[in-house]
Amino acid sequence: MMAGVLNHSSIRLVKSPMRKVSIFWILVITGCVCKAQSVDKTAQDIYMISRMAEKFHVQPHPLDDEMSSRIYSRLLDDLDDERIIFLQDDINKLSAYKLQLDDEILNKRTVFLQLLVDIYKERLLQADSMMDKVAKTPFIFSTREMYTDAENVSWPASASSKYDKIRKLLKLYALRRMAGRVGAMTDKPSKKYIDSLEPALRREAAATSRRSIQRMLQSPAGIGTIVGDAYCQALAAAYDPHTDYFPPAEKEAFEGELGNKQVLFGFSLKEDDAGNVIIARLIPGSPAFRSGLLNAGDRFMAVQWENKELIDLSSVSLEEVNQVLATPLDGGGAEFTVKKTDGTLRKVTLYKAKVDVDEDNKVQGFVLRGAHTVGYISLPAFYTDWEDSKGIKGCSNDVAREIIRLKKEKMEGLILDLRYNGGGSMEEAVDLSGLFIDAGPVGQVKSKDGKTETLKDMTRGTIYDGPLIVLVNGFSASASEMVAGTLQDYNRALIVGSSTYGKATAQVVLPIDTTLDLDTYDGHSVASGYIKLTISRLYRVNGTTAQIVGVKPDVVLPDPIGSVGKREADEKDPLAAPVIDPNKYYRPLSPLPLAAAQNAATGGMDSSAFFKAALSYAQKQKGVSASKDVSLFLDDAIQEEKDQLAGQRGHAASESAPFTVANPTEEQALLQGDNEWRQLNGEYKNVLQKDPYIKISYGILVSAMIK
Repeated sequence: MMAGVLNHSSIRLVKSPMRKVSIFWILVITGCVCKAQSVDKTAQDIYMISRMAEKFHVQPHPLDDEMSSRIYSRLLDDLDDERIIFLQDDINKLSAYKLQLDDEILNKRTVFLQLLVDIYKERLLQADSMMDKVAKTPFIFSTREMYTDAENVSWPASASSKYDKIRKLLKLYALRRMAGRVGAMTDKPSKKYIDSLEPALRREAAATSRRSIQRMLQSPAGIGTIVGDAYCQALAAAYDPHTDYFPPAEKEAFEGELGNKQVLFGFSLKEDDAGNVIIARLIPGSPAFRSGLLNAGDRFMAVQWENKELIDLSSVSLEEVNQVLATPLDGGGAEFTVKKTDGTLRKVTLYKAKVDVDEDNKVQGFVLRGAHTVGYISLPAFYTDWEDSKGIKGCSNDVAREIIRLKKEKMEGLILDLRYNGGGSMEEAVDLSGLFIDAGPVGQVKSKDGKTETLKDMTRGTIYDGPLIVLVNGFSASASEMVAGTLQDYNRALIVGSSTYGKATAQVVLPIDTTLDLDTYDGHSVASGYIKLTISRLYRVNGTTAQIVGVKPDVVLPDPIGSVGKREADEKDPLAAPVIDPNKYYRPLSPLPLAAAQNAATGGMDSSAFFKAALSYAQKQKGVSASKDVSLFLDDAIQEEKDQLAGQRGHAASESAPFTVANPTEEQALLQGDNEWRQLNGEYKNVLQKDPYIKISYGILVSAMIK
């Protein structure tokens, strides 16, 4: 899949359409598969995917002309979403099949697929040659030139227009890299300095994009297999955004990335659909998890080992990042620069450590001491991706253990931070909700057969029944949304932040086998391919759902300046979820003081430079032109970089907080004997001390909820 060129950081122009851990998929495939065999296998696999979806998907769309159009559009986007591989003449030939793919699939025909494979290989070779040629001619950044939205969304009409489009995109890559180098300079950079940087950035732009193309051209699996897998993925995704296909080797690598390792920083990595290297998963109890500053989805921008030069990771492959991080255990600490999923930057220092996944105290809690004592717990990730049944459980027990420790500090209120938490085990979400409410229903699941199952907290009593705030944002998803929605429905917690992601569907990974019985399948099977299928919808106890709309906070706080996020509503063809009846045993508690909480939040925002700037920025954005044209003029790129840096400085700006951040008493002695953990802990406390969202939450608790 091609990367989005309008990303305001580095640009991955071309990427293999294989998803998730595609680099590993390329590495483990051996031997050559002839083109005829690969397209025939694809025809069989894609037929079976359609039958699997028909049998198990919660709302299978009929395989008709409308579905054919969806598959066609998704497939071309996956193979060439930057519109720099195919020519318009190619699209004219392929479009004859736009409404016939349903017939091709159901009859296991390969005419369209064979045509697509032949054209794609030819055009990849052409693009590779053009990039090599572009790299030999200097970019002129002083000329006023635009890369227009019209160019972005259309395929080139000729080879010459394709060459010019590639030239502009590579220039845009180099331009933004240049702006990143000089944007922080107080004086305008000289022409001599700009000219000295240009050759290396031009070559880097071409090399980055050519590397992606050459991976496909040189893959031992062959272009037929690559295009065939993209075809299968396009069909799967046409049912809903969370249904996906992957072949056996990719599934094996995918599971390997989710596995536990003995020596690590505490994260596994993958490439996203744009080719960026991101965190796939945090390992419970690891340095990365305990830092509280990292989350799944964070993108690696740079790393700097102790006393070493900064290494730029923003445009390198997953394989290359793994090579950079493959240092001995005693290699010292490393400061990582990551881009959060909302676009903001954060620096985190980590040390490699051996991790016992069964150790206690994986969840980190802090005490906020001011006019009142408030506990703070961040849950950056659930311990297991419940969609993929890894089975590592325990976050609810660990949160309960941390609450008990904080209660010893005589906390009068608690902040549970679920920002950036992309979800996890639904069973854990049920148990986590049960820590704060008495026994009873906490959610509902509706399957394909129309039956509604109640998710219940079976344990009577609570671990904590005092004032509670749950912090969320647009990257709180799935099980995190269930916890927030449940506690909101019961009036048990005040939800603070911005609307959550909006994913309320459940998936399971299955081998492609239509004889499968979901009730007896044990999760272990070897097959020619696998599919992650959406098999049910999730509902709140009041009968509503977070699907598409998310959980709406009781107190809304603006997102940081420059933050960008994609929610379920922005996905193609998200599943609708009509309202169902409330659970008849659901009994909400007394209403919370919403008006007083909003007044406290408003007062806090009025006195906060951060929130004043964020609100002003949001207001200005409403009047900004919707044009997606991009300037290729250096001065414009530098100004854009300066504006972003100003926003980032505003996000990191320190404002006096009405509290100090401390560790629970029983943990302080442990810190004294661990220098690395003490340093990381200090960084974490410093971030919490400056976090404007925690400051507002503390103010709400003190002013409106603590009696």
